[in-house]
Amino acid sequence: MILASQSPRRRDLLQLITSDFRVIPADVDESLCDGEKPDHFVSRLAEAKASAVISHANTRELIIGVDTTVSVDGMILNKPSNQDEFLSMMDALSGRTHQVYSGICVLASYRADVQVVRTDVTFRELTVEERLHYWKTGEPEDKAGGYGIQGLAARFVRSIQGSYTNVVGLPLVELEAMLNNAS
Repeated sequence: MILASQSPRRRDLLQLITSDFRVIPADVDESLCDGEKPDHFVSRLAEAKASAVISHANTRELIIGVDTTVSVDGMILNKPSNQDEFLSMMDALSGRTHQVYSGICVLASYRADVQVVRTDVTFRELTVEERLHYWKTGEPEDKAGGYGIQGLAARFVRSIQGSYTNVVGLPLVELEAMLNNAS
């Protein structure tokens, strides 16, 4: 298997299913298309990531492409590029329920199986001081929606409905079923 991702979180999660894989980061344009919905966005990118590394695969290798994003009120919140963008994201998430979408693509012999997983996450109200302190840790900088549920932001989460591993970045139950169907 090939994991078409440079995310250490995805690598660690995939190791819970199998250690028989190698990592080849995919270089794809992750720009949002005009009017694109979160579910379409992540499924499109997951398939693009898997397809981008196909030239490195042998004929029997499965390729896994994954993309995750956060959405609130239909607005996609990707990785914050600066503190102001991060604080705006936290304003939108504080005290509210948002959605985390992951697209998973399992590519086998040029045949793509693509699924989207959605998890609802509810944050408690966050103070300005908490938001600024969290930003200063550096943790939010490379995370969709500006937070990592598996890290310091765990204390912001009032509840989740759906897959925890989806929020981390790789929905394991769905991925394992896809891999079993592909073999």
